[in-house]
Amino acid sequence: MMTVHEVSELTGVSVRALHHYDQIGLLRPTRVSEAGYRLYGSEALERLQVILLFRELEFPLKEIRRILDSPDFERGRALEQQIALLEMKKEHLENLIDLARGIKMIGVKRLDFTAFDTRKIDEYARQAKESWGHTPEFHEYEEKAKGRTKEMERQISVELMGILAAFGGMQGEGPACAAAQGQVQKLQDFITEHFYACSDEILAQLGQMYAGGGSMTVNIDNAGGEGTAEFASEAIKVYCGKS
Repeated sequence: MMTVHEVSELTGVSVRALHHYDQIGLLRPTRVSEAGYRLYGSEALERLQVILLFRELEFPLKEIRRILDSPDFERGRALEQQIALLEMKKEHLENLIDLARGIKMIGVKRLDFTAFDTRKIDEYARQAKESWGHTPEFHEYEEKAKGRTKEMERQISVELMGILAAFGGMQGEGPACAAAQGQVQKLQDFITEHFYACSDEILAQLGQMYAGGGSMTVNIDNAGGEGTAEFASEAIKVYCGKS
């Protein structure tokens, strides 16, 4: 585990920014110590890496949070976009360096501004943003989130985690038991009411994410006990007929 100051030193992200990420639900610490210190594990650091990649694409923080929490988020796809953008920026910088060296050696012989043209980079960043922002679920979530205060968003997150944590007390009965299946229905209804229409297909994707080993898995297990995330995922598989 790393403290917020250690994470700041490692990543270059200010302590103030990390606190802000926590407040808006973008990057929660893995746990908070008894003394009140934020502590970050490997899953949280992995999520921070992805956040910083999207920041390079100039996404607003609010959009990044929605994308990372979306069931159709693909980290590999995001990484491919980031690599492509960095290669474009590298080419742009190399062109500027060549231009500057040429001016230093022979002076300005002709006015050439092509090295300053960033339209290709800007267009790619625009297309990347659009590729993440055009799903129906994303737009529905945007509409439902309009007018919500930070406290309202926090309360919804708390209630959602409470629904997931409740699976922890059902592990002795098996994922196909009536209680677990009823809890899955409650989860699906809650997501539909507060986020977007949660079809069985989307719910199955969410179930895979819950047990995927990232920060969501850790948070669910912290709230409901060890194995809760995996059990919830198995219950969702049964509910969606994918077991």
